[in-house]
Amino acid sequence: MKTFTTVICALLLAASVCMAHAQALNKSDGLGGLAALLEESNPPQASGPVLTLDDVERIALIGNPEIEVAVRRVVIAEAHVPAAGALDDPIAMYRGWGVPLQQPWNFNDAQNMFSVTETLPGPGKRGLRTSVAQSDVAESKAELQQTRLEVRVRVHKAFDDMLLAADELRVHQQHIAIARQAIEAARIKYAVGKVPQQDILKAQVALTQLAEHMIRFDRDAELARSRLNTLLGRDPAAPLNVQGVYAVLAPLPDEQRLEALALHSRPDLVMAQVAAERSHKEQALAKKAYVPDFTVSGGYMLMPPTTALRNNYMVEGSMNLPWLNHRKHDAEIAEATASATEQDAELAELRNAAFGQVQEALVQAEAAQKFALLYRDQLQPQAKATLQSSVIAYENDKTDFLDLLDSQMTVIDIDLAWVQAVADFDTRLADLELATGTPLDEAQTTTLEVKP
Repeated sequence: MKTFTTVICALLLAASVCMAHAQALNKSDGLGGLAALLEESNPPQASGPVLTLDDVERIALIGNPEIEVAVRRVVIAEAHVPAAGALDDPIAMYRGWGVPLQQPWNFNDAQNMFSVTETLPGPGKRGLRTSVAQSDVAESKAELQQTRLEVRVRVHKAFDDMLLAADELRVHQQHIAIARQAIEAARIKYAVGKVPQQDILKAQVALTQLAEHMIRFDRDAELARSRLNTLLGRDPAAPLNVQGVYAVLAPLPDEQRLEALALHSRPDLVMAQVAAERSHKEQALAKKAYVPDFTVSGGYMLMPPTTALRNNYMVEGSMNLPWLNHRKHDAEIAEATASATEQDAELAELRNAAFGQVQEALVQAEAAQKFALLYRDQLQPQAKATLQSSVIAYENDKTDFLDLLDSQMTVIDIDLAWVQAVADFDTRLADLELATGTPLDEAQTTTLEVKP
């Protein structure tokens, strides 16, 4: 805001510099140089596509690398679900019993056994393992939604930064015409010797700072463009322009409603809830350790030729005895229980933090809205009325040139503050969306185009 104030003030005060030099040079040449300076202060528009907020959000959701990584994690988690509850691979086995040591190749006189073995987990274990894997999928999907939300909010803020830069330049250009009027008035005053030396000195200082300020403007615009291009998955240096309006909620939702939205919509809370549920499933699965697993085998036996019944079959069954290893299983259950308790505590802590973030974002948004309305409804009309009165007084020799410049500086100051206030309010709405985890009610949303 101070930057643009200094720029416009420099343009106005530079009239005095031109008048001082005009004593030795032709007056029209000095004003011509100042006019050229005013023209140079209007930078050319950058090439590239012109995108709205909806455009950049849609492109970001498709091309953002962070979102692509989160999508891959969901695919990996989904691919693991069928394997989680599947049985172990069956085991095929051959045994040769009674092979003579003196004739180790004589399998005909041995007992040849062929069998297949399968291990069957205890009742309920496979279902719990599948359920835990499905919780991993749900958690990955919640993480994907969180990534999308964060990217969308960052895109919104980068878009606002670019829109603000464009609006500040537009404000600057709108006031150039007023600056030229002041220059003409100063030229007339100087012709009769009414411009003091103090004006010339101030103009020289302000004019020296003009180039530095314009470099800062270009830097801010380029940084915002680079951030937005990166979020869109494009080359950071690629040309890009934006267009749009600022959104204004009238009125803002109350705190209770926002907190309810956050509880049901924030992806990080959904992710923490899923993690807590998964930990309880893992606890239940750990307790299933005391349910024995069973191994069954079935096979065919070919006996030696001297045996009356050469063809036989075999059936075999076994089970583990977890009760004899209670120290191990009790430790596993205790670990799972502690993990479930920790996840429950983390969920409670995240909910409490979410309420705090909602409250903070709401306070910031309300303050930004009040600032914007104050500038629009009171300060802008008052400043412009004061400037108009100062112009009339200056033309009628009832005030001096510095008073006129002060009035113009006040108008510029307030116009730029208004632009920054509505941009800041739009940014606060993005923070409020991040805090609630969902777009705010569109039925309450109106759009506002900045017109200083």
